[in-house]
Amino acid sequence: MNDPDDFMQVTFEQAFERLDRGRKAYSPQLQPHEVGTLLSVSTGIAQVTGLPGVGYDEILTFSNGTLGIAFNVDADEIGVVLLGDYTTLTAGSEVRRTGRVMDVAVGDGLLGRVIDPLGRPLDGRAPVLFKERKPVERPAASIMDRAPVTVPLQTGLKVVDALIPIGRGQRELILGDRQTGKTAIAIDAILNQRNQDVVCVYCAIGQRASTVAKVLAALKDHGSMVYTVVVVAEGNDPPGVSYVAPYAATTIAEHFMEQGRDVLIVYDDLTHHARAYRELSLLLRRPPGREAFPGDIFYLHARLLERSTHLREELGGGSLTALPIIETEAQNISAYIPTNLISITDGQIYLSPSLFELGILPAVDVGKSVSRVGGKAQRAAYRAVAGDLKLAYAQFEELETFSKFGARVDESTRHLIEHGRRIRACLKQAENSPATVPAQVMVLLALTDGLFDQVPMEQMATAEAAVRAAGSSLSADIQDRLQTADALSGADRDAILDAARRALQPFQPLDKKFPPSSGATT
Repeated sequence: MNDPDDFMQVTFEQAFERLDRGRKAYSPQLQPHEVGTLLSVSTGIAQVTGLPGVGYDEILTFSNGTLGIAFNVDADEIGVVLLGDYTTLTAGSEVRRTGRVMDVAVGDGLLGRVIDPLGRPLDGRAPVLFKERKPVERPAASIMDRAPVTVPLQTGLKVVDALIPIGRGQRELILGDRQTGKTAIAIDAILNQRNQDVVCVYCAIGQRASTVAKVLAALKDHGSMVYTVVVVAEGNDPPGVSYVAPYAATTIAEHFMEQGRDVLIVYDDLTHHARAYRELSLLLRRPPGREAFPGDIFYLHARLLERSTHLREELGGGSLTALPIIETEAQNISAYIPTNLISITDGQIYLSPSLFELGILPAVDVGKSVSRVGGKAQRAAYRAVAGDLKLAYAQFEELETFSKFGARVDESTRHLIEHGRRIRACLKQAENSPATVPAQVMVLLALTDGLFDQVPMEQMATAEAAVRAAGSSLSADIQDRLQTADALSGADRDAILDAARRALQPFQPLDKKFPPSSGATT
């Protein structure tokens, strides 16, 4: 077929033949759609009528593309929580059902991305790549699917890892007044998961854009975005977006857990979540009681945090560790929302404004903080020193308060106070500088052995930094054993204390230098 005209003729005939076959094979199908009418719009909510088959939590689409969640399903109308711009909506416009509940994209494509609770990118990059979407509201794992918490989650903070340990699969509440360093503790925990094979999800709920930008800068500067997903509901977003945000973030985290991976999720913070839900309850005119704020905020947070757990090995053995943050007012931890979350979680880290004002950072009040699970997952090296350390610190705090009244104290009491001051100085830690396990163990062992007691207080920060740096000089065998659940042998303890003595030698008074030793005195 060398003639171009013949070739074109055959090509057209084949194309028309295919079109004819397709036309004959096509049979139009009518698909019914429920179309409702928008009755009224107010801040963040809408009232809709004319959708008899709608279900609770179903997604509805408005004429301008805005999505909403069916929240109140009454006999005559539906109360809808809006998830986008509602300023252009007008009464009388169309509303359509989608037939699906609120869901979010999940998968490895979200790592390193900043998204909103609907899965839309907020980092100016291409749309998120995903293969699957999952509902934001999912039932928690059953009791029989859960395993004990046995592996520690190292935060890199000496005061937390030693005195208030957290295990993988635990829920540890962080609470305190405004500007006391709550977010800083959570971010340090995320930074410390680098090279630990832990996926992190940071959920910002109702935060200012500047606050979120500061967190993102810290994560990027320390190379932590590669294993982190950031879900953001800004303060100027509709209340429905803030309400959905923690559930969407938990679904993203659960996907990784179900793959057998360890996940850390931070909710920053659930105070804004409770306020957003209160606003929605008032706007939708829900009567206060079991079905609205304040009665059911406990159920909202309980069903959220119950999804954090450690799965059995038969289900992959993954874990989801939750660090919810809550804001107290005037140090009132017995207020309604804080007490709710204290009863839901497995312990709390309380940050004291008075410690913060004194420059004791992180401002963790050890007396009011507790971990009800993590101690069982704590490494043996920490357990060997944590008990004595916490007792000595508690005694110091009581004696310090007593001594402020000008009372004369005996020599043993004075020694306890001086030792406690050095414990407090060693537990101080700069923001965004998590410490490794060998460095922490060396500092803690040196503390309990009294090696810091002769160091002048003005040199404590430098001395503690020198001991931390000496942790990297330990032999590889000792460093490996510190990462296991095995107890420290006498030889390991001696080697660690000898290294600490060498690091502290320049900070000792000339008349009180450490004597040369071949082994530590235990």
